[in-house]
Amino acid sequence: MKGIVSKVALGVAGTGMAVAVAAVAIGPRVSEWWDGRHQEQASYESGSQAKADRRSMPTWLPDNASSVKYLMSTTGDDRLLRATLPEGRLPSGCTAGLPGKGPHPVPASLKAGWFPERIATKASGSCGHYNVTLTGNQLYAWQDGAAVQAARRAEHVAKH
Repeated sequence: MKGIVSKVALGVAGTGMAVAVAAVAIGPRVSEWWDGRHQEQASYESGSQAKADRRSMPTWLPDNASSVKYLMSTTGDDRLLRATLPEGRLPSGCTAGLPGKGPHPVPASLKAGWFPERIATKASGSCGHYNVTLTGNQLYAWQDGAAVQAARRAEHVAKH
């Protein structure tokens, strides 16, 4: 009887180990799939077209911006935006320099081939809740949902 119990225990343990190995191997793919299910990406010819199509598009984006690319989380306020600005300067309402100290991270949950990974180190301004950098006439903007929620809570507390 002991031999049968040992073999059953080994079989169960072995099955558990196989499941654990499979979960480790599949885990990253499932995570990417899950994250991708909660994202929307779009491209537009102009800023005016982008703003007409999406309520979540920032109002500070100039109407005459071109080659607009946008990636957003549908479960939060994480956003990536790229646009070509004909004037090659920050849009009206944006400010040069970043308030406060510390990093201004690009949301880890969002990645796009058209958005440089290390762009946060070149942040040069802010537009609303977005951090921005301008390289020539190419604007890169990102918004971290957690930072946006914290700012909104602080604004609410200040009002009351």
